Amino acid sequence: MSIGLVSAASISAAILFILSLGGLSGQESAKRAVWYGIFGMALAVGATVFGPGVGHGFLVFVMVLAGSVAGWYVANRVQMTEMPQLVAALHSFVGLAAVFIGFNAWLELGNVLAIKETLPRGLTEVGIASLLEERRITLTGFAEKLFHKDAVEIAILKVEVFFGVFIGAVTFTGSVIAFGKLAGRVDGKAKKLPGGHLLNAGAAGLSLILLYMFVSGSGSWTLILMTLAAFFIGYHLIMGIGGADMPVVVSMLNSYSGWAAAAIGFTLGNDLLIVTGALVGSSGAILSYIMCKAMNRSFISVILGGFGATGGPAMEIEGEQVAIDTDGVAALLEDADSVVIIPGYGMAVAQAQQSVSELTKRLRAKGKNVRFAIHPVAGRLPGHMNVLLAEAKVPYDIVLEMDEINDDFPSTDVAIVIGSNDIVNPAAQDDPNSPIAGMPVLECWKAKQVIVSKRGQGTGYSGIENPLFFKENTRMFYGDAKKSLDDLLTKVQ
Repeated sequence: MSIGLVSAASISAAILFILSLGGLSGQESAKRAVWYGIFGMALAVGATVFGPGVGHGFLVFVMVLAGSVAGWYVANRVQMTEMPQLVAALHSFVGLAAVFIGFNAWLELGNVLAIKETLPRGLTEVGIASLLEERRITLTGFAEKLFHKDAVEIAILKVEVFFGVFIGAVTFTGSVIAFGKLAGRVDGKAKKLPGGHLLNAGAAGLSLILLYMFVSGSGSWTLILMTLAAFFIGYHLIMGIGGADMPVVVSMLNSYSGWAAAAIGFTLGNDLLIVTGALVGSSGAILSYIMCKAMNRSFISVILGGFGATGGPAMEIEGEQVAIDTDGVAALLEDADSVVIIPGYGMAVAQAQQSVSELTKRLRAKGKNVRFAIHPVAGRLPGHMNVLLAEAKVPYDIVLEMDEINDDFPSTDVAIVIGSNDIVNPAAQDDPNSPIAGMPVLECWKAKQVIVSKRGQGTGYSGIENPLFFKENTRMFYGDAKKSLDDLLTKVQ
């Protein structure tokens, strides 16, 4: 493939990636946006594999085939409820790839510099080419680019390699820990080693010193030691963040993976990788900001694991949890004209989205106004609830964001909370000592009647008690969400 075709394919792929990001901002355009991304990535891979200077075609073919088969297998095996941990796992691959590419670039640079040192000084380009041919040394692709770099360009390359490996290493171990927390294989509580974030700061400071030494020519050991320090930062940083902040962590790691890709793009001189990495990095950063704003938290407080800090004793909760059975819920829904359903991670775990969709259909068939209220940080991934509801064929136009529906709760007859805790917790407004004080929440307690579908009387993933469950207009619909809703469907015809 000629340079012209590679450039055209790269530009087309970049445009498709931008269109994909733009389309993902709306549910109705999301499916089309995914196809834009698929075609864009196909073009990008094709331009890379068939571009000039790319060798080892058979090995590349085997790797692409193996990756495609593995991706197809994982995509068909992973349930929608497991998407958060899958996304975290995929981020780790990007980070590890950046580390490997960075080290490969450094090793290749060493080989090229060793060849240059054997050449007599003062040779012309023609003389150098003739001597290399005489010695049967062929430089193509990345090695050829390195050969023509001067001392300043090599110093810049070292900085690019260093930052690419650093960000990639942080992304890798951070994503592995995030995967473990989301999958329940690592304790979701915030845990730090003695010294807290001073250890992270120390490791970052050591990395800066190693950067200076690396650029000054101190050798490969500086790059290796920095990589180990970055692995530690990624591990300790995410271990110190509580499970309630996981949606922000996932989008943050998404941003990190993008910047790692962009840094490696500079190293390889690959413009498409730079553009793609910048798109992923900036979009992830913007999403992280939006998520933090939705929780009334600063990005720094999330990174520093500030969730759970309180300024005093929590407000005492009065009353008791009152249970309701299937017949009682059916009677309330029969008398209601307007219903708002609030899904949370409990719905995802129980895989109750299909039952929720069927209940919605039956209630709407009776002429009732049924809508969904989605909090920006519901679930374990940005847009987690939207994806599950779309999978269950819930109409897009009745799925509303918090800002669109919060004012409607006072005129709502029944609010149904399915597996949510923090996002419907009135303590965020009423208790200044609550860990979630100031966080915008769905004010479902203002509805005439609230039904909470919940497994038991536990406090949920974050461990915060919810006064909503003790209010006079709240009834607890205990049991597995899917089973409870399936039983309810037998009463709502």
